[in-house]
Amino acid sequence: MIIDSHQHFWKYDPIRDSWIDDSMTVIRKDFLPQDLKPILEVSSVSGCIAVQADQSEEETHFLLQCAENHSFIKGVVGWVDLCAGNVEGRLEYFAKNKLFKGVRHIVQAENEEFVLREDFQNGISKLAQFNLVYDILVFPKHLKNVIQLVQKFPNQRFVLDHIAKPQMSAELDSEWVKQIQLLASFPNVSCKLSGLVTETENFEWKTSLFSPFLDIIVAAFGTDRLLFGSDWPVCLLAATYQEVLGIIEDYFVSFSDEEKQNIMANNAIKVYNL
Repeated sequence: MIIDSHQHFWKYDPIRDSWIDDSMTVIRKDFLPQDLKPILEVSSVSGCIAVQADQSEEETHFLLQCAENHSFIKGVVGWVDLCAGNVEGRLEYFAKNKLFKGVRHIVQAENEEFVLREDFQNGISKLAQFNLVYDILVFPKHLKNVIQLVQKFPNQRFVLDHIAKPQMSAELDSEWVKQIQLLASFPNVSCKLSGLVTETENFEWKTSLFSPFLDIIVAAFGTDRLLFGSDWPVCLLAATYQEVLGIIEDYFVSFSDEEKQNIMANNAIKVYNL
C-alpha cells in the first residue's frame, strides 16, 4: 500500500495564487481530485492527504469538501489562524470533521522569529487536545527556532515538510545537517520525503543528486518517522508524479519490506490517525 502524505488541490486564482510566478506556468491552472485520481491509480497509490496552499479557512472548507466527495483523500491538513484570539474555537469547529487531521502555516514566508511569537505558540498549544498534527513548512534558516518550538511542546505531533527545503543542487550544508539532527532528536517529530525535485537549480536533477540528503534524513529520523509525499502538483515544475515516486522507491530498494511499508504508508496512517 502507498499513502501520499502531501499533495495539493486548488482552483487557480491569479491574485490569491500570486506565488505561482512566470517560471511556474505549468501549474497555473486548476488541480482538482479528478485530475489526481487517475495518476494515483496508475501509480498504485491507495490514498493521499490534501495539504493547504492558501492561508484561508475558505480553502480549508474546500479541501474538506474534496475529501468528503472523494474517498481516496484520507485526510486534510488545513489552515486555521493559530495567532487568533479565538483559535481554540476555530480548531474545535474544524475538528468536528473527522477528515481534518492537522494544521499548517506557511512559516517559510515569515521571519525566523515567527515561531517564537507568544500568540503563535498559544495556537500550537491548543492542537493536541483535538488530536491534530502541526506541519512545519520552513527554510533551513528557520530550523534553529523551530527546534525551540518543538522542545516546548513534547506532546504535540509535528511533521517537517520537504526536509526543510535545503538547496539540492549545492553541497550538503553542515548547518542544515546539524539542525536536522537536533530536530530529529525529538521523538514527536516526523519528516516528509517530499519537495525534493523543486529545490534543484533550474529544476534540473538526476536521482543520485538526492542520495546525500536522504542519507542524512534516514540516519536522523530512522524509518519509523519518515513519510512519502509527492508534493503534486508543485512537483510538476521539475518531475512527473511517477518520477517523484520513483526517486523514493529507488533509494529504499534495499531496505526491508517492513521499512518500505512504514515509509510509504504506515507512518502516515499512524501520524495522521487515518
